[in-house]
Amino acid sequence: MTDLTLVIGNKNYSSWSLRPWLALKQAEIPFEEIRIALYRPESREKVLRYSPTGKVPVLRHGELVIWESLAICEYIAEQFAPQLYPSDRALKAIARSVSHEMHAGFAVLREQMPMNIRERIELPEIKSQLKTDIERVCEIWRYCRVNYGQGGDFLFGSFTIADAMYAPVVSRFITYQVKLAAVERAYLEAIWQLPALQNWVAAAEQESEILSFS
Repeated sequence: MTDLTLVIGNKNYSSWSLRPWLALKQAEIPFEEIRIALYRPESREKVLRYSPTGKVPVLRHGELVIWESLAICEYIAEQFAPQLYPSDRALKAIARSVSHEMHAGFAVLREQMPMNIRERIELPEIKSQLKTDIERVCEIWRYCRVNYGQGGDFLFGSFTIADAMYAPVVSRFITYQVKLAAVERAYLEAIWQLPALQNWVAAAEQESEILSFS
């Protein structure tokens, strides 16, 4: 498994990069990490050396290239770490559903609350569409924790791809100081305190790039 290479972007800003990186770390799978600073004139050319889309993240397994965060996570689960999804067929289907919902949705949340680990920002107003996205995330967290999370601190008890998919939202909720109810707050803290995620945060804090989303 030493022939796994994950190409990622800036740790402070690249939410999509965080997802497979965290899944690999939580599954204790060794891999080489290549970080490419994004939003620079030369960024796309550098990424194209590894990725057919010119975007990160991308996983290289020998000669095989896998792009898109969720596809990478599911490949990791299939090849090396089946524990990254629940073993029960029904629970796995639900975990995949909430993972794919995160992958495909929440456009307003992404636009209005871009990932920025180093900052603490109080939103002056949470408008209706953003509020809808936040409430849906909280609904998913609460539903999974109450119904399937009894075996641990995560959405389905033990850590799964679903948790990796929502980890950047945890970061966003901390950055933008989103107020949460008790169940959602406890889940947020469980994800945020993961040693692997704290290592990512520490690296993000040392990055020199500063991007403006205004």
